[in-house]
Formats: sequence, structure tokens, C-alpha cells
Amino acid sequence: MDIATAKVLVSGGASGLGLATAKTVIDAGGHAVLLDINDEQGKQSADALGERARFIKTDVTVENDVRATCKQAAKFMGGITLAVSCAGILLPSRVLGREGPMAAEQFSRTVQVNLVGSFIVTKEAANIMQKNEPNDGGERGVVVNTASVAAFEGQIGQAAYSASKGGVVGMMMPIARELARFGIRVNTIAPGIFMTPMMAGLPDEVQQSLGAQVPFPPRLGRPEEYAALVSSIYSNTMLNGEVIRLDGAIRMQPK
Repeated sequence: MDIATAKVLVSGGASGLGLATAKTVIDAGGHAVLLDINDEQGKQSADALGERARFIKTDVTVENDVRATCKQAAKFMGGITLAVSCAGILLPSRVLGREGPMAAEQFSRTVQVNLVGSFIVTKEAANIMQKNEPNDGGERGVVVNTASVAAFEGQIGQAAYSASKGGVVGMMMPIARELARFGIRVNTIAPGIFMTPMMAGLPDEVQQSLGAQVPFPPRLGRPEEYAALVSSIYSNTMLNGEVIRLDGAIRMQPK
């Protein structure tokens, strides 16, 4: 698959990892549709990317919204060949906090956005992809979901987040096996500590302290490095059913 002709649907596309991915595709010559709940930022980002980009306000947890968005995206781009799920929330909380046990609603909300949202985007985008004309290698599309190193080494306060990201990892293989007959590949990236809008809001000394925990390079990951991996996955047909840690060899401590 050639990134220069990619037609990418990106959830969480208004900023951070999602925006960097859309920009990589646009810069290569492809098209991008950004999904996000941040209306103002989404419109600004799409305008900055140019005429081959569009923003559609979408809540990834609402199935009918995602389905409608995928149809609009396919109409605008002439199909969908790449779907990247970057929408996510953290909502850190201890299971037994100072004010009592974590609310089940908070746990459910995290799972709903991070895991169920990724599933909805995956299956609705794949439904569009299966109608694509296959390339010479029989490929019709690629799905990239975003997990986290927290799926493997969740810290105290990340029970909900780790569960949601562990679910993203767990659903990948059965979906990759099922969609193989359509020529659709499914992979997952598990980032470490990256410079995202949430991270950018922290004081500089905190950012530096977190970056110093990474063995090499001793800094926060950059969104364009995530986007570069998406591009590599898209172009390498043999990458399928894989979880790739993008973390500078960090292994998270308990807290």
C-alpha cells in the first residue's frame, strides 16, 4: 500500500498522534478525514491541512454517528484505505481512593471510549474497505489501533485505562484473522510516554522528568514518530496481527 494514495480516517484526529498521522498522509499526497469531539480544534486542524482534508465531528462511542461519518468520509475521499484510532481518555483513579472506591461509571466510560470506540471505528471502516478494489497483492485496507504500554505495565491508578488498552491488544488478533479474507490488515501500536495535548499541559519540569525515565532516547516521544510507524505499517504487507511497542525501551514502574 502506497501512503501517497492513502485515504485515511483518523479518530482523535484534531490533535496529537491523530493529527500527526493525518499530516503525514496529506504531506505524502493522500487524503484524510479527522474525527473528533473537539469541534473548534478539529475545524482548525482540517483547514490547516488543506483541501484534501476534512473534519467531521464524531463521538466514537456512538455507533450510528461513526457509521454515518464513515459513509461521508468515503464519499469525500473516494473510499477508505486506512483507519487509525487515536481517540482516548485516561481518567486516572485508584480502585480504593481517599474518597472511597472508584465509581464503576468511571471505569465503564474509559472502556467505552478507548476499547469500544476503537472497535466501532474498526468495524465500520472495514465495512467500507471490503468494497475496495484489491491491489496487486490482494490488499484492500489497513487498520491501526492505539493501545499503550499500560496494557502490559499499568501503574497504580490506571486500572480502567490498562483494562481498556489491554482490550485493544486482545481484540486485534481475532479481528486480523477474520478480516484477512478481505485483504484487510489489522495492527496495534502501543506507545510509551508521548508528547500529547494532555502531556503538554504539564509543567516543563514534569515533562523532563518523565522523558528522563525513557532508556533511549531519554525524552518524550514525538507525534510524528507515531505517524511514521503508521506509514511503515501501511506500506509493509507482512505486518499483520502485530502489537508494536513504540516506547524507547521503557518499562513502567508501579507508580
